[in-house]
Formats: sequence, C-alpha cells, structure tokens
Amino acid sequence: MDYHVNMNGIPVIAHYSTKEIEELFIPILQRLTEMQKEKNKRLLVFLAAPPGAGKSTLSSFLQKISEERKDLTDIQAIGMDGFHRRQEYLISHTAMRDGHEVRMVDIKGAPITFDLMAFRQRIESVLQNQIVGWPDYDRHLHNPVENAITVEKDIILLEGNYLLLDEEGWRDLKKLADFTIFIKADENMLRERLVDRKIKSGNAPEKAGEFVDYSDMVNVRLCLERSQKPDVMLYIDEDGEYREKLDNKL
Repeated sequence: MDYHVNMNGIPVIAHYSTKEIEELFIPILQRLTEMQKEKNKRLLVFLAAPPGAGKSTLSSFLQKISEERKDLTDIQAIGMDGFHRRQEYLISHTAMRDGHEVRMVDIKGAPITFDLMAFRQRIESVLQNQIVGWPDYDRHLHNPVENAITVEKDIILLEGNYLLLDEEGWRDLKKLADFTIFIKADENMLRERLVDRKIKSGNAPEKAGEFVDYSDMVNVRLCLERSQKPDVMLYIDEDGEYREKLDNKL
C-alpha cells in the first residue's frame, strides 16, 4: 500500500507491501502490545537507523497501523531530531573532523551537534510521567520547537540515528529502552536516498551530493559500524522492502 505523509515539511510517499505489513510489522506491534500489557506501564521502544533508512516514515506508519487495529495498543512515534542544538549555537561553535577544526553547523546531524544531556533527561521524564512535552525539529526554522508534541500513549516509539550508538554517553541510552530495533541498509542505496531528499528540499543536485558526501555519509557509516546489537534487526533489500535479519548481526 502507498502511505502518504508529510515529514518535516517534505511530502513523502512510501510503499509497504502486504508481506511487510502482515509478516513483519504487525507481528512486531503484537509483540510490543503483549510486552506493554505484561509491564502494565509505559513501554519505551527504540528504532535506530542510519540517515536515509526511512525510520521516521516507518515509525509514523507503525503508529497508523496500531491506531487502526483494535487488537493492538496504540503507539506514539516521536523522534530525537528535536534535540539538535540550536542553529545559533552550531554557527558559533566548532568541532574536530578528520583532524581539522570545522563549524558545527557544517556537520549538523553528527552526534556532537545534539544535546545529549537534555535528550537523556527528557527520556527519563517520559518514563516517569504519563504526560510530557517533547520538542520537534522545524526544517523551515532550522531549530527545535520546544513542547511541540505531547507524549501521552502507553507505547512510545522513539526513532533516531544514534539511539544504539556504542560511544561514550550514547551507549547508556540503551538501558532506558524496553525493546530495540535497528535498520540496516546498503551504503550506496542510502546515499541515493539522501541526495534525492536534499534535492527535494530545494538544493541543487551538485550541492546536495557534496553535502551528503561530507556530512551525511560520515553519519551513515558511524551508525552502521558503531551501533549496539538490537533485539530485532531489519534489513532493507535491493527492492527497498524491509526484511528481518535473523542472524541479528550489524
């Protein structure tokens, strides 16, 4: 089926096959429903993936399925992009990249450009309180909007690139989750998707390719090579469909 959704101001049309829905997505949602009922309190699920793997769209689609089926507990999909550091901070601060000092704004999307402490504190608040405000990222403002979302469901599906990152500070986030999912995909496929997304955001093809190669692909490789083992591993095949990777290896 075709799924039409607006993701951060960009119209997206995703296609999910009947096989994906019936044999993969619904069983995962059924498993989460059972886990939440057994826990009898809020369930936190991480969906981690490299840039371009479709995690935001998939999270939104899983929420839609859960809301349409009475046998499933509703999930609420939220993202970590609202914890980007503000644009004025990124412009005025620097970081090291390949032995060179660069402006943070030029590598926006790298782990260092997120406010990890604030992110962790808000996750802990979600686990402790039934209703919590959550920031969202506005691509037009190039900044987060505080409390744009109200977290209130019993199953929270949190998506982001670095939720399972095996690096200092980040690796401890996994302990907060009840269940984790990771999406793996071919690097070349992800690059094509990212360049296409940049072009649809208004960038010239050459500029889009340069930015993706300098910034996004570094983050792609970081996610693919430095993420912790999840409870469920999904893989995007050559046809663009999600499959479960049964050996669960990164």
